[in-house]
Amino acid sequence: MKFLCISDVHGNTKALDALDDVFKTVDAVLFAGDFSECFKTQTAGPVLESLLKKHDEIYAVLGNCDEPSFSESLDKAGINAERTLTYTAGLAIIGSGGGSKFTGKTPNERTLEELQSDFDILLSAEKDGDEDGKWHNLIVISHNPPKASTIDSFAPRMHAGSELFTKFIEEKEPLFVLTGHIHEGVGIEKIGKTLVMNPGSLGEKGTYGILTVTKTKDGFSASCELKKI
Repeated sequence: MKFLCISDVHGNTKALDALDDVFKTVDAVLFAGDFSECFKTQTAGPVLESLLKKHDEIYAVLGNCDEPSFSESLDKAGINAERTLTYTAGLAIIGSGGGSKFTGKTPNERTLEELQSDFDILLSAEKDGDEDGKWHNLIVISHNPPKASTIDSFAPRMHAGSELFTKFIEEKEPLFVLTGHIHEGVGIEKIGKTLVMNPGSLGEKGTYGILTVTKTKDGFSASCELKKI
């Protein structure tokens, strides 16, 4: 199964249009938030409208530049991955939206604990006996990144990622994590056994990623690559 991985469109529908040929080659789309241009939340609607025309299977979360109420539009469109556990082709998908508190000027800033609570639905699934605490079939979409080496770095030796999120990844061992938010943190790295990618800002830098998930005799394997328009 092949996924188009994008983040931080920031109102730039032309960047989505530039990927028309790519949309045709993937099975689904993962979007890690920031529909809106910063401080222009009215630009979120046109991005959503454009995205819905590109593909039938989309999983998305909000970014810190998006109004929290815009989640209702994602619900209506049937693409909201926040605080839900969705299954497709044997894979599980869950998401967390918004960014960690920083300037306080963008509309969707949350505490690290609030961001992490979006994954509590996994605990319910584990209590029901669906999993053993390891989620090797899980894809996580989170606008806010984990604390890592590259993907959360916005300047030399300066990191914006969440240690709580890193701990979650180490404990649950998801197959793949898509994140965004930090435009400078474009990269792919491993946290424990988990493959993590920040494709950067599609809207501002024209960068995106491709995730390929393959079914194996032992479960699933994942590989990904970064690309540019």
